[in-house]
Amino acid sequence: MINQASIKNDLWENWINQRDNDNANKLIENYTYLVNYHVQRIGIHLPKNVSKDDIKSLGLFGLYDALLKFDYSRDLKFETYASFRIRGAIIDGLRKEDWLPRSSRDKAKKVERESHRLEQQLHRSPTSEEIAKELQWSSSEVEEVIKDNLFANLLSIEENSNDNGDEFKDGIGYSIPDDKTPLPEQFLKTKEDHLELEQAIRNLNENEQIILSLFYHEELTFTEIGKVLELTTSRISQIHKQAIFKLKSSLTQVH
Repeated sequence: MINQASIKNDLWENWINQRDNDNANKLIENYTYLVNYHVQRIGIHLPKNVSKDDIKSLGLFGLYDALLKFDYSRDLKFETYASFRIRGAIIDGLRKEDWLPRSSRDKAKKVERESHRLEQQLHRSPTSEEIAKELQWSSSEVEEVIKDNLFANLLSIEENSNDNGDEFKDGIGYSIPDDKTPLPEQFLKTKEDHLELEQAIRNLNENEQIILSLFYHEELTFTEIGKVLELTTSRISQIHKQAIFKLKSSLTQVH
């Protein structure tokens, strides 16, 4: 029986002793599953016009970068370090390429305007169906636009949070400062945000709560969640979009 741990150790030993392309390619092939994992998870949040092959290329660049910079003598798993680099390379690449088309941004503005108008009229957050009816779109299209725009905003937030010129800036998600203690006001704001999010999640229906928990906490894929709930992958994706729309509407109303 082949000892995978022994093979992996041999690959690392060869790479440490001789950093050539052949040894690099063997290690990259061995850890490509990490790239595929992050491509799949990030790709779920992206519009259909974004090529999965392009995302994978960014991830492979991150993996190679991790390979070059990883200190094998440290008490740190390469998988953990590489995951930061892979995710960071993908997010950086998406941000720099401005992956959200202008047409999608225009749609997001229309949804936002109509949402505010209906909120004033109804004295509550409108549903995706109500917004869709006014725009003469499908509710699924409204939810897709909200999801895409939310992820774009998260990219912008991550960019700004790293744009401080300190010694830890090395691409989004690449490195983490050792000092993890937040300032008191930051701690209170974070705690408040978490409580608001927790309450908003409680207001979701059972399937929506389960899907968010399995996807973001247990890190299952939509296909795996579908098997658990005995639903199709497309149905899981639809419920996920609905849940994200409801959360965004709820949190927007709070603020």
